[in-house]
Amino acid sequence: MELMTRIDIPQSEWKIAAGAKVLLVGSCFADEVGEKMVRGGFQAMVNPFGTLYNPSSIAASLLRSISEKEYTEESPELVRGEQDGVWHSWMHHSRFSSGERAVLVDNINQTMHEVADFLREADVLIVTLGTAIIYRLRESGMLVANCHKQPDRLFVRECLTAYDIADQWQMLLQLLESVNPKLRVIFTVSPIRHKRDGYHMNQISKGILLQAVDSLSYYFPSYEIMLDELRDYRFYADDMIHPSAQAVEYIWQRFQDTYFDNKTKDAVAKAEKAWRQSQHRHIVN
Repeated sequence: MELMTRIDIPQSEWKIAAGAKVLLVGSCFADEVGEKMVRGGFQAMVNPFGTLYNPSSIAASLLRSISEKEYTEESPELVRGEQDGVWHSWMHHSRFSSGERAVLVDNINQTMHEVADFLREADVLIVTLGTAIIYRLRESGMLVANCHKQPDRLFVRECLTAYDIADQWQMLLQLLESVNPKLRVIFTVSPIRHKRDGYHMNQISKGILLQAVDSLSYYFPSYEIMLDELRDYRFYADDMIHPSAQAVEYIWQRFQDTYFDNKTKDAVAKAEKAWRQSQHRHIVN
């Protein structure tokens, strides 16, 4: 008797080799998968720009890195917070933020060059899309990746269309291929619901993302696995929004079955065992 709906995932026609160079960008689910890849012995760069949720911001960050166009202290992407007095970048996570504008610029540019170097040699790029909702500055119309808890009056909220997303990413994928012909790209849609948008709008947003990626490169169905195979709330964290550790592990196993051959699986298992032993020694000491 089948007691769950199992998602049929076709075997990838290519495989990720043990120790491959993998860049992961996107929502916080990318952090979860990225941590698994680091423990599994891959040369993984995980969310170097910080957590990014919408496809336009992710694409813009990658494009900026490819061009290696440096930020300056006069760049319009930089803003001093009204409430905290800290310098932020509208295009970066708050971990880049600093009380000194020069420090913020230096950290952003250093990361940008590191990502550019990594992309030229990377084997795989994994893009995790979280929402089709974007925010723009009301005054200039500039895209914002992170609002940094600034006043709502500064922003205009929009919803991308599947055509917008697919068109932007098709051009970016062509550029990535010219920079690194061997690069493979995997898209996935985060199974984490965006409560701020409301559950109805979250469903519309996820549907737009799914429609967009249907025409782009390879797709791994994290979203479908969570909603159909792991639909019980026991597979959610205490907030009932994020997948539990058990759910992330299950999705990771399905990912391995899709993209790893037996040799890579064995290498990953050994690397994970070594990582657990190192953590145990750390705790004991």
